[in-house]
Amino acid sequence: MSESGTSTTPYESLGGEAAVRRFVDRFYDLMDSEPEYAALRAMHAPDLAPMRRSLAGFLTGWLGGPRHWFEENVGVCVMSAHGALPISAETSQQWTDAMSRALSESDIDADLASRMNDAFGKMAGGMARMAANRDR
Repeated sequence: MSESGTSTTPYESLGGEAAVRRFVDRFYDLMDSEPEYAALRAMHAPDLAPMRRSLAGFLTGWLGGPRHWFEENVGVCVMSAHGALPISAETSQQWTDAMSRALSESDIDADLASRMNDAFGKMAGGMARMAANRDR
């Protein structure tokens, strides 16, 4: 709760748009430069700028900030947006590892980062299971 008695969103706790962009940029920087994320990087286009904007917009709304991404992408959810991608257990784990590193390297409150990582792990695992079921 804030001093005014209203709940603080995770978006506000993180520090708003600048903080979201900072950890999203760190995530993509890691994915683009670290060999352990090569399979994940190979799933993306050469230009990561559109993905940086999209993920930052999605996470902003998901974390309780302005919901512009959701207004511009009506009916799109994380699962449907990734439904056609060949997400494996390996790339799912690479995604969660890179996101965890990005959060820890971006001065995010440890408790909030842990809760976010738990949610990210569930999302990424669900995407890998969805791809595996689709490919049967």
